[in-house]
Amino acid sequence: MNNHKIKYSMLVQPTPEPGELDFVKQLGVGYVYSWLPDPSYDTIQAFVDTVSEAGITAFNIGNYELGKSANIHLALADRDRDIDAFAEFLRNLSRAGIKRTTFTWEPDKVWTTHREDGRGGASARAVDAAALPTDEFTHGRRYEREELWDNFAYFMERIIPVAEETGVRLALHPNDPPVDEIAGIACLIRSAADYRRAFETAGSLALGMEFCTGCWLEGGDGFGNICDGIREFRDRILIVHFRNITAPLPRFAETFIDEGYGDMISFLEALRDVDYDGSLILDHSPQMTEWAGRGAATAFATGYIRANLARL
Repeated sequence: MNNHKIKYSMLVQPTPEPGELDFVKQLGVGYVYSWLPDPSYDTIQAFVDTVSEAGITAFNIGNYELGKSANIHLALADRDRDIDAFAEFLRNLSRAGIKRTTFTWEPDKVWTTHREDGRGGASARAVDAAALPTDEFTHGRRYEREELWDNFAYFMERIIPVAEETGVRLALHPNDPPVDEIAGIACLIRSAADYRRAFETAGSLALGMEFCTGCWLEGGDGFGNICDGIREFRDRILIVHFRNITAPLPRFAETFIDEGYGDMISFLEALRDVDYDGSLILDHSPQMTEWAGRGAATAFATGYIRANLARL
């Protein structure tokens, strides 16, 4: 039927290896994204050209150092330098025809406490909130939530005009895991209410969200019903991360896309119903046995997702 506008997308390396883009096409995927280590225009354009020559569209591009900058998040000495670099990154993206990028308020990036054996012994990322560090500080002291909200407002005041000028929309990813605090740093985006505050602070549709089903499932009542969230934030959803887990916090493990407690098909239906036209990306997935080959987990999940998209 294909009564939807959802663009299924895959992660590829900044410089795709021989055969990597062939794999994307063999899976029937028309869109890709990447995290480029160099935010310069030449690097961005080279990536766009490479995938375009293979008949694939680059949908969004990120940069780890800017999108996850501790200097920006914690107002460290080089904050303004990184904000200026982020602004230039947006201009470079726009010049190359890329109109969406992602960032997250996670100076220590994603936390994992251990791995667990999933179906058939597949190795899966897992988190036990009780094992997350509380008394050790990764950045020398404790950073409270209101301090981080002040830093977020400072960033929005300076970057939103550039996003509006360039037409590049910013997809804000939630904290993973969405707990109160980790290693002395408060988690900023850990509920639907936090997203509402972020959008009010930005005061512009240039700020949107990377709707991570895994984080919403992790957050449980804090984020609430995912289909309700899709309906509420329909105009803000720019990128969707698709991932399933065993249970809400305080303890969870990631699962294959066809198991876990999230009703993934209902999430696709909700996206169709709000006429979502952004990308949908397979997020973390358990690691299959080496015997199956390097791309097996991606191929399995992609087949499942594409089959269900075809039914919409």
